[in-house]
Amino acid sequence: MTDQPRVLAPATTAGRIDRALTRRRSVLAALASTTALAACGGSTSGSAAAPDGEVEDSLNVYSWADYDDPDNLTAFQATGPRLQVDSYASNEEMIAKLVAANGASGYDIVVPTGLFVPQMAQNGLIQEIDHSRLTNYGNLDPAYLGRSWDPDNAHSVPKDWGTTGFVYDNTVITRPLTSWADFLDAAQKEASGNTSILEDPWEVMCIWFAANGVDPNTTDETQIAAARQGLVEGLAPHLKGFESNPGSSAIAQSTFTLMQCWNGDARLGIDASDTPDKWTYVFPTPTANLWIDNWCIAAGAEHPDAAYAFIDFMLEEETSVKEVLYLGYPTALKDIAAKAEAAGLDRAELVFPGPEIVDRLTASELNEGHQSIVEAVDAIRAAAGNG
Repeated sequence: MTDQPRVLAPATTAGRIDRALTRRRSVLAALASTTALAACGGSTSGSAAAPDGEVEDSLNVYSWADYDDPDNLTAFQATGPRLQVDSYASNEEMIAKLVAANGASGYDIVVPTGLFVPQMAQNGLIQEIDHSRLTNYGNLDPAYLGRSWDPDNAHSVPKDWGTTGFVYDNTVITRPLTSWADFLDAAQKEASGNTSILEDPWEVMCIWFAANGVDPNTTDETQIAAARQGLVEGLAPHLKGFESNPGSSAIAQSTFTLMQCWNGDARLGIDASDTPDKWTYVFPTPTANLWIDNWCIAAGAEHPDAAYAFIDFMLEEETSVKEVLYLGYPTALKDIAAKAEAAGLDRAELVFPGPEIVDRLTASELNEGHQSIVEAVDAIRAAAGNG
């Protein structure tokens, strides 16, 4: 009998997709990580193998908690390599561990969010990807390749992606909401005192930036100051809380009337609700975050052949469909929406926003404006509920 893959997840991150809590939570920590880094000087089936047709007998993966279908992990392990999966709660935690290990972390694969890939590549924390070793690379949708953080996908292979929006109780807010401007208006009216926002600074500030036609990645201190004032005065007094993963319980328990949240997390919460029809999820105009998590091979990987075999296995269509059904977030494969729906995915419209939505999304960036953004959200938190 094949041993079960060993999966180590911190108790604090147990539960389906609880990684939403810290996907991009502390930009100050991200900046600290960047500083630390600078100081470090066509579809086929089956797994990619080493040139001699063999892979190593072990594979060590460092990823988000509960971020792959356990059945897929077991199926890969049945091909030979003994699989160990350790988990982290944030990109910053993962990067800090790799920096401290200086190429001897013991991990073969890591799964960073896209905006962290450039710093990791520039500072030798991840290896270049040999696309010829991935026979299923052609299964990937070009829409999720060549992103700004890795234009040639020289260091990363897209795994899963998602976006941000909000969900509201349509029995309380009976008018349709479609934009971030609508979100701010409803928070001050029907949902006053019963609104939650995410803990992530970029996401919070994006509410005001998007509602006012400002680039969400602006570094203009005047614009950041205006957003800070607008949210401290116009939103903070009406907030009830900061809820990073309302899908875990807040939606099902109707804890809030209006909640900023990630699309996959909203789907989980609505599915768990006894009254799902009262919840409306919005992909708001004009823009929101497009995040993509990626497979990367760690510097100093002791089992590179097994790493390529695993990534290639995860790019198989059947494997990918199982991932979508388990996670509730899209993988980056071509036509995965139709295949997942055919396999029984419910509320697919929440998992797979249409191209008219995806085309207007904006990927978050780490830049020199982030510290001011973090300080602004600290001010919003301090003023929350004081109206």
